[in-house]
Amino acid sequence: MSYHDLSAENQERAFLVGAELKQARPLISVDESLDELALLAKTAGIEVLGRASQHLRQIDPATYIGSGKVLEIQEIVLGLNANVVIFDDELSPRHQRELDQIFGETIKVIDRSALILDIFAQHARTREGALQVELAQYEYRLPRLTRQWTHLARQAGGGAGRGGNGGVGLRGPGETQLEADRRDIGRRISKLKGEIEEVRAHRSRHRMQRSRQGVPVAALVGYTNAGKSTLLNRLTGAQVYAANQLFATLDPTTRKLALPSGKEALLSDTVGFIQKLPTTLIAAFRATLEEVAEADLIVHVVDSSHHNMRQQIETVEDTLAEIDVPEVPIILALNKIDAVKDAPIPDVAPTSGHDRYNRYAAVVSISARTGAGLDTLLEQIERVLRETMSEIDILLPYQRGDLTALIHSQGVVESEEHTAEGVRIRAHVPARVAALLAGIKEA
Repeated sequence: MSYHDLSAENQERAFLVGAELKQARPLISVDESLDELALLAKTAGIEVLGRASQHLRQIDPATYIGSGKVLEIQEIVLGLNANVVIFDDELSPRHQRELDQIFGETIKVIDRSALILDIFAQHARTREGALQVELAQYEYRLPRLTRQWTHLARQAGGGAGRGGNGGVGLRGPGETQLEADRRDIGRRISKLKGEIEEVRAHRSRHRMQRSRQGVPVAALVGYTNAGKSTLLNRLTGAQVYAANQLFATLDPTTRKLALPSGKEALLSDTVGFIQKLPTTLIAAFRATLEEVAEADLIVHVVDSSHHNMRQQIETVEDTLAEIDVPEVPIILALNKIDAVKDAPIPDVAPTSGHDRYNRYAAVVSISARTGAGLDTLLEQIERVLRETMSEIDILLPYQRGDLTALIHSQGVVESEEHTAEGVRIRAHVPARVAALLAGIKEA
């Protein structure tokens, strides 16, 4: 359960606050960032009543935007009968304490990070997702605990903590409730990390099994609401929930993908990215994001109808760099071309002279909703996967028919000769298959 009370009689009404540093060069303007924050609030079930922004030379160490501006906003908030103030940037523990004191117990102060964590808590549907969200929530809240935030241990998480050890324990002699909460949350964090490591090990075993089978893996990444889940459903027949809202799906899904040649790959959907994604969330979702790091190919899905398309592309690329994704081919899938008002965006090859596209193995315009361009996307996925293949020339004993079948199912066989010693095969196979065959004596 999230810490927001979203029942109808207790509808949360928010006022948004943004700041723009004079020397900063953000990807999007403060107004556009507040537009996105308003969509996040709507996704969380919060009504937005108004907004304000402040241009700053530097961040105020006490109140973030300056005490005068805070008092001005406090007066507006009271006049609007709002009960939540949401800051567009992550507040430090000191900012949180100072602002809590100014606005008082009847008005909650949260930031973008807390709001995103709350949305993730609402949308986590598997044990893995719930564990990761709960860990991120606790790690975010622990340094920010004040009297107003106490007893949150009972409420954090997307479901995994219900009925567990998340509640506040008994206090020792002379121990304040706040100290008891911090101690209890510290224990819960340690327990969650252990459980997530078990999930990570389980995922690792699954990836190892896939590797032994030699099946290539493509991972879908993209800004939230770019249409990744819709694309996964269209390409694989999956039944993943998809909606026109931020973070509609959270938990990763992997499905078999039929390629034009009849061969198979695996296609993994991952959590959507967003600007100012909480660092605690990236750390907590390491196990999930390893699916991207282990992929043979990345398909970067972009909402081509969005006015900040290029900025969203850059945000995703920055996040991929932050999680240390290795150098693998990336296909840029310009989605939602059916919603583009101007002329359709053409497919752009890396050699077309468009500098911003040169780093991609291919750029394809698609509509996951209508199916337009998906045949071309599948052809490009197969082409790029084939180009990552390794050339082999190997003599296999006849009793290793399993390896012969694997080469035929996952590779491109150039020649096959039956000899007295076994089957000599010359082929191009995925790197995973080549590694598997490394122990076999090559011809």
